[in-house]
Amino acid sequence: MTLHLGSIAPDFTQESTEGTIKFHEWLGGKWAVLFSHPKDFTPVCTTELGRVSKLKGEFEKRNCKVIALSVDDVQSHKKWIGDIEETQSTKMNFPILGDADRRVSKLYDMIHPEANDTLTVRSVFVIDGNKKIRLMLTYPASTGRNFDELLRTIDSLQLTDNYSVATPADWKDGQDCVIVPSLQDPEVLKAKFPKGFTVVKPYLRMTPQPNK
Repeated sequence: MTLHLGSIAPDFTQESTEGTIKFHEWLGGKWAVLFSHPKDFTPVCTTELGRVSKLKGEFEKRNCKVIALSVDDVQSHKKWIGDIEETQSTKMNFPILGDADRRVSKLYDMIHPEANDTLTVRSVFVIDGNKKIRLMLTYPASTGRNFDELLRTIDSLQLTDNYSVATPADWKDGQDCVIVPSLQDPEVLKAKFPKGFTVVKPYLRMTPQPNK
């Protein structure tokens, strides 16, 4: 199964550190970040799980749940959680899926034989409230993921869903946005963007962030 942006995130039922997860049911109508780890007791992933635990409140502000996956079993995960909490000075507060049978890894194409034919690559999926995949990223094993960037991306995606804007390079929450090119009617523009906008080029129109 080939996944693309806009694909429905595959459903599954799998055991986790917080009990059985029926994925679509667990999602409900919320957004989610699903991110994978090649195995337990790995150094970079230990720091990542600790970081996400500390950022859980930020994800919740965005109506977004977080869930991790590793190819080891749940019992191994629970032992790893002790190390994560000790070394990262945090309390684990979201589930880690057990995937010893590689079911979820294969569903989401997380096994890349060129890198390793048994371990998952370090993938990230942002899934929206309609269960559609909105972002896919794959990192090398040596590079820790930037979760502030994931929060920024979710901000951008949700802003685009609710307003007719896109976000420019290096955009951060609170900065000016780009009006989508498909909007051309002057009356519609006036109604949608009461704060006004600046025409840099006919195809490049900047407006203050609509929800600020």
